[in-house]
Amino acid sequence: MKKATSSGARTRLSPDDRRRQLLGIGLSMLVEKPIQDLSLDAVAAEAGISRSLLFHYFPTKTDYYDAVVGAAVRRVLRNISPDEGTTPETALQQFIERFYAQIERRRPFYLALVFGTGAVALGGEGVDSLRMTAARRVIAALSLDESTLPAVHAWTAYVEDRALYWSGQPKAQRPELAAEIEHCAKTLHALMSLGT
Repeated sequence: MKKATSSGARTRLSPDDRRRQLLGIGLSMLVEKPIQDLSLDAVAAEAGISRSLLFHYFPTKTDYYDAVVGAAVRRVLRNISPDEGTTPETALQQFIERFYAQIERRRPFYLALVFGTGAVALGGEGVDSLRMTAARRVIAALSLDESTLPAVHAWTAYVEDRALYWSGQPKAQRPELAAEIEHCAKTLHALMSLGT
């Protein structure tokens, strides 16, 4: 299938490029609506292909939705991960700071991904994967025992909620980011001390 360019000429996309294009369209639409409300007809039209060709790349609507949510989750995780090889305390600070930055920079996208107009239609598996993977990365970065996973998972949801509240406030009314990072780090340390 060919795609129209701005000059009116059409160019053929490789299967991988077409798949990336369709995922990119889905990701951009996810900012405006929850995943379950994405119209495959609209996605196909924006890509300049037929709906039936979209199903060549994603056999079912659920396959497409899963792929879009998966791409969104991977993007968020890539943006919030601490640098490899840093000290545990630096990694914790980077995780918190980058989580706040991700949510502030892409708040409508994040809200649509996690909450939509209700819950993500796919049963929340993608969102659970985001939180669980983030928690596992914090555990690895801080060299915590695997038994702390439930507490760190809950802490990750707490940081997410706090960052959403913070980013929703007018900038002049927000607490300093450094104070937020310190608070969230102290909260995790306090939570970990309860388990010992």
